[in-house]
Amino acid sequence: MRTVVFPQCLWYTFLESSKQKRKTMKFFPWGSSPQAVLALDIGTEVVKALVLRIEENEGRGVIIGVGRVAQKPGNMRSGAVADINGVIESSRQAIDIAIERAQVKKIGKSIIGIAGELVRGTTTTVHYSRVNTNLEIGSSELRMIIKKVQEKAFERIKKQLAWETGQGNIEVKLINAAMVSVSIDGYHVQNPTNFQGKEVSMSIFNAYAPLIHLGALETIAKALGLDLLSIAAEPYAVARSVEVSDMNDFSAIFIDIGGGTTDIAVVRNGGLEGTKMFALGGRAFTKRLAQEFGLAFDAAEQMKIDYANGKLHQEDMANIASVFSDDCRIWLGGVELSLGEFAETDLLPSRIFLCGGGSALPGIRESLLSPEWAKTLPFARPPQVNYLQPKDIARIVDTTGELVNPQDITPIGLAHLALIGILDEEKELTQILQRSMQHIGDHQ
Repeated sequence: MRTVVFPQCLWYTFLESSKQKRKTMKFFPWGSSPQAVLALDIGTEVVKALVLRIEENEGRGVIIGVGRVAQKPGNMRSGAVADINGVIESSRQAIDIAIERAQVKKIGKSIIGIAGELVRGTTTTVHYSRVNTNLEIGSSELRMIIKKVQEKAFERIKKQLAWETGQGNIEVKLINAAMVSVSIDGYHVQNPTNFQGKEVSMSIFNAYAPLIHLGALETIAKALGLDLLSIAAEPYAVARSVEVSDMNDFSAIFIDIGGGTTDIAVVRNGGLEGTKMFALGGRAFTKRLAQEFGLAFDAAEQMKIDYANGKLHQEDMANIASVFSDDCRIWLGGVELSLGEFAETDLLPSRIFLCGGGSALPGIRESLLSPEWAKTLPFARPPQVNYLQPKDIARIVDTTGELVNPQDITPIGLAHLALIGILDEEKELTQILQRSMQHIGDHQ
């Protein structure tokens, strides 16, 4: 495996689609681009709303309005909605702030992120031997191959969730799908249509979410009067937001530490291999401080933020670091378990990108850089840990000056996912993927 080492600042150059093909798929079958798009990140601690203006000629999206509103206690639990009415209220406030600052009259379309322990993403590969090798692959045959991949993937994810939870009746729905790779007789192609050959291998990434979580978000969108384009798995959006000149050589691990969950995505050779989530985030560290020092939750949260920003006295910094040491080890164990599944067949990428509010805690990065931990997993090289910054998402430009640190990456990733869906021309593979998603949904 080849792993690319990029500069610390991760300043990637945007390549215009007219000059170079991207490995970015179109995820939504949208028509003409709306005047303004809303990206809504309903986090455990904060609701973030971004208003995005699409500049098709420039091939970019421009953030023109940002709204943030703190969630009330009990609104969310482990990244999932626990109080629908409470989340509606917080989301409406955040959206109103973003729209007012953007100075737009209405929102055209909206994309909402989804997280939680049972939101899963996996890449499934099917090998198919063709009978007539001289016949060119047509649309009907391509649809049949993709259908086989999707059916296999859906059964696999249901069995996996049943085994992990001990419940055999968890209903899930396919929410995102993207082509990872296609090869014919060992030769990689962008689109197999009109090619000849015998052995076809196709890999597709799929993200699934429990119906109960999706239903809650759909209810929220309806109450807010949003024209919902998609509900997207947040680690999927984060991983797709980074674009480099040669995606085929890009491998990395993305770790998004939110208030209630840690989301992990693994990209190998430009393809998203899978995502994992576990219910441990920044809120657990806040609760530790509240318990240790007898503080109210809000006071403990402020202490945690001051610690992360290095604003406390040296003695207090040392005391809190000691308090957090056990929590960091537990968190690191969750990361190790999550990555272990991806290490079964190949070495892990050595490049690790951190984002989310919880990533600001000093112990998080220090834990990932510990030589002892690195030896527990088969990394290609010793891990290199960097923070993913808003400026690293090359096609999203912030004119508000409010998106300045890694905690803003998730809503920016959602905005980027909306952007590429609008800009990219409709592709045959994407159309078939969209139909396969509907097919899986109709036969659950």
